[in-house]
Amino acid sequence: MPTVDDVLLLFQSRGNSQYGGEAVTQQEHALQAATLADAEGASDALITAALLHDVGHLLHDLPEESPEMGVDDHHEGSGYHYLNSIFPAEVTEPIRLHVAAKRYLCAVDPNYQSCLSEPSIVSLNLQGGAMSSEEVRAFDENPHREAAVRLRRWDDEAKVANLTTPLLSYFQPIVHSAANPA
Repeated sequence: MPTVDDVLLLFQSRGNSQYGGEAVTQQEHALQAATLADAEGASDALITAALLHDVGHLLHDLPEESPEMGVDDHHEGSGYHYLNSIFPAEVTEPIRLHVAAKRYLCAVDPNYQSCLSEPSIVSLNLQGGAMSSEEVRAFDENPHREAAVRLRRWDDEAKVANLTTPLLSYFQPIVHSAANPA
């Protein structure tokens, strides 16, 4: 079973890889998302979810351009399963749902898709596109919907090249406080 320190070490060892076709690395993207959550006064659990939402990308050896090759890495599921024994649902459910939240927002907000980067649109199509009305109704009933949508919006904004953020060490105590008791 991984520990909080194992998760943070994963960002140190693999976080310098490019984040898909974006202008940031995996670690820069994670730090930007967590910084946005922190700036909005989110709970420690949601800041942790923002930091770790794409950890699934760090768990595989697929090439960064795999979406352009038509491959969905299902990172939301692999990240959820990796983190599920360490963190409560307040952390893991928004992570598990952040891809679904993109599909949801595409279905309910007519302006949302125009805000997505080109790599995010490519992955959206691999992930099933906008939700159907039945999927929207089911997502609306999910108790973690609001947190997942907040995380999704931070995810979409966290792609700014050369943006200064706090270091990973700043978030370490937050991540530890959000973890399940030992």
